Amino acid sequence: MAAEYPERIFVTELDVTNPASIEAAIAAGAARFGRIDTVVNNAGVSIVSIFEATPMDVIRGIFETNVFGVMNVMRAITPYFREQGSGAIVNISSSVGFAATPLLSVYVASKHAIEGLTESLSYELESQNISVKLVEPGAIRTTSFTSNTMSASQDMSIPASYQSYFDHMMNAMMNYPFENADEKQVAEQVYSAACDESDRLRYLAGPDAEEMAELRFAQSEEKYLTVMRKLMGQAAWRNNQDQD
Repeated sequence: MAAEYPERIFVTELDVTNPASIEAAIAAGAARFGRIDTVVNNAGVSIVSIFEATPMDVIRGIFETNVFGVMNVMRAITPYFREQGSGAIVNISSSVGFAATPLLSVYVASKHAIEGLTESLSYELESQNISVKLVEPGAIRTTSFTSNTMSASQDMSIPASYQSYFDHMMNAMMNYPFENADEKQVAEQVYSAACDESDRLRYLAGPDAEEMAELRFAQSEEKYLTVMRKLMGQAAWRNNQDQD
C-alpha cells in the first residue's frame, strides 16, 4: 500500500516495548507529513490457557505489549499533542474488555486494564484538548491476529483436572454463537472515533460486540452471567458434569 500510495502512506518500525523506537517513529511520522493528528494503539498479543498453569513470565510478556506498550506510546505522544494544542488517541480494546470469556484470562485482564486506563485518561487529557477513545472489536477471524495467539495446548501443559473443561470450552469457542466482526468494521470505527469531537468513549466494532454490549449493559448482573454461561458453553459443561 505504501508503494501504491506513497504520498499518503509512510511505513516505519515501531516497537511498543521500546521507548526509543516509539520516539523515533513519532519523529519520522511528523517529519514525513508535517504533523500527527491521531495515534491508534493496535499492537496486541493473546493467549489461550488455563490461568493456574500460565507462567508469570508469559503473563508479563502479554502485559508488556497490551498494557505497558499502550502506556509507552501514550506517554510519548501526549507531550507532542499537548504542545500542538490538539490530538486524538484511539486505543483498540476488545469486547472481552467488558464481557470476559474463559481460557483468555490473561488477555481479558490486559484489555480490562486498557478500558480503565482509557476512560480515566479521557477525563484527564480533555484538559489538554486531547481526546482519548476506545474501539471494542468482537472476534475477528480474517486477520493475522490469531497468529499472535499462543495456545496452551502447544506452549504449556494443561493440568489433568482441567483437561475435559479445556476441551469442552475450546469446542464452544470454535462454535461461536454470533456473527464475527471484520477488519473493515474496525477501521470504520477507528476513523469515527478519531474524528468524533463529542464526549463519546466507546465504539463497538462488529455484530458480536454489539450483542455482547447489549447483554452486559442492558440487564441485571445475575441475568447477564446466566446468559453468558449458556452462550459460552459453561452451562452445558456443568450439566455434563452433573450427569457424570
